[in-house]
Formats: sequence, structure tokens, C-alpha cells
Amino acid sequence: MTTIDTSTQNSRTPQIPVRLDFDAHAPDVASALGRLDQAATKELDRAGIDPRLRELVRVRASQLNGCAYCMDMHTKDARAVGETEQRLYALPAWRETPFFTERERAALAFTEAVTLMARDHVPAADYDAAAAWFSPHEVAALLALIVAINAWNAVGVAARPWVPGSYQP
Repeated sequence: MTTIDTSTQNSRTPQIPVRLDFDAHAPDVASALGRLDQAATKELDRAGIDPRLRELVRVRASQLNGCAYCMDMHTKDARAVGETEQRLYALPAWRETPFFTERERAALAFTEAVTLMARDHVPAADYDAAAAWFSPHEVAALLALIVAINAWNAVGVAARPWVPGSYQP
């Protein structure tokens, strides 16, 4: 349920309530998710995957899952590593723009397929496209990242434990 802040006559800013302080009530799991995310990031770094692509994957999965906090966080992180506004704005329509390389397109298609796996069970074409552009180590690193961001999105959407806009890089 959304509540409206009416503290000033000109302000109608919706206040999105926190449902559950997940970090406080499941601290071991929250810590494990943090370690999973750190491990995935390290694996991507070891594989030499561009940090901008890492953040595009995180943002795209978060868009698909509707996780406002993660979208806010990772668009800020993407900008911090040099991603452009144009590409961030175009990300929901990446298939219809010339702004992404074939390698990035393969990663984004793989991200969508894994994130939406209940629909199509990661079609062979999406996996094969990723495997054509990325080594097995890189595919594994991308998969680890996609798994991690989807786990964070599940917590963010279900529990709303963090206020969107509160993340500062």
C-alpha cells in the first residue's frame, strides 16, 4: 500500500513503505547474498568483463523484475563506471536500438532468458548466442551475476526492505 506525504501543500511525493527489514530478520541470509554478489563480481573481474556490462545486466534484470531499489542503485553504479544516459534510457528497448554491441546484446538476451526462465526455460538460441560471444568462464561469470541480482530482486520486490532512492554510491 502506498501512502502519500502531505506535509506540504505543494508536495505529493509517494512514500513507499518498507514491508520487512530483511537484513535484521534474516541477517545470515542477507550476508550470504552479499557474499554471493561479491563472488559474482570478482568472477566477472577475473573473466575481464567490462564493469559497464555488469551494471547493464543488473539494471536489465531489475527492470524485468520491477525492483525499484535495484534499478536506482545500479543505474547510479552504471553511471559511476562510465555508462551513458542514452544507453541506460534505451535499455528496455535494447533490441530496437543501435547503441549496444553484438556481445552486449548476447549478454542482455541471456539475462532476459535466465530472469524469465519460467516462461521459456532459457532457449538454446539465447544460451548459444552468449556462448558464441563469451568463453565458458565468462558465461559462468555472467550466470553467477544474473543469479545474484535475481536473488536481490526477489528480496527487494517481496519485502521492500530498502527505500528506493536512498542508495548513495
